[in-house]
Amino acid sequence: MRTAVPSLQIHTIVSYPFEENTYLAWRDGSSSALVIDPGLDPEAILTFLSEQGLTPAAILCTHGHADHIAGNGAVKAAYPDVPLLIGRGDAAMLSDPDLNLSGPFGFPLTSPPADRLLDDGDVVEYGGISIEVRDLPGHSPGHVVFLVRDGDGIAFGGDTLMRGAVGRGDFPGGDFAQLLAGIRNVLFTMPLGAVVYPGHGPVTTVGHEKATNPFLT
Repeated sequence: MRTAVPSLQIHTIVSYPFEENTYLAWRDGSSSALVIDPGLDPEAILTFLSEQGLTPAAILCTHGHADHIAGNGAVKAAYPDVPLLIGRGDAAMLSDPDLNLSGPFGFPLTSPPADRLLDDGDVVEYGGISIEVRDLPGHSPGHVVFLVRDGDGIAFGGDTLMRGAVGRGDFPGGDFAQLLAGIRNVLFTMPLGAVVYPGHGPVTTVGHEKATNPFLT
């Protein structure tokens, strides 16, 4: 007999000036949370964790651009044992302000190094949440998306598919055609009701974007 999986709770913290979405995800009844793409407001992340009685089980980075890694250092400083994971192709961005685009924007920053590098098809489990890693480059060379492996479908998509939009393909190492192909081959193979939590903007569904996204219809 299959045992029911506790519901997944997801909280969004929007950090400025880039309006980047950081996600905290945890199972009902668990005190362990995933921290996905810690952005430029790490104090809000740490405050929420403390107020909710949660401890980070892992830091997952969809890619290495500055607005998605800026909070890594603060979370690691508060919780030194929490592992930091990122796609293999973006690992160098963590330590290079020019590659992660913080230097060109005038606020050079770096992140602690990764504790684990992720490849396409890897499955990781932290805090009772099983995640499949899929490569989806085009916005950055090593961009990955995180697919929750139970329920009706949840994807943490970073800067790939967004509500009515897609990520930019004109940053160094980007490829717009590759990005669109990856969205079709990875995210658009999920059920129509699958929910995509993007790096910027409101949540959306695969079905909505298939039917209405002007870049992909």
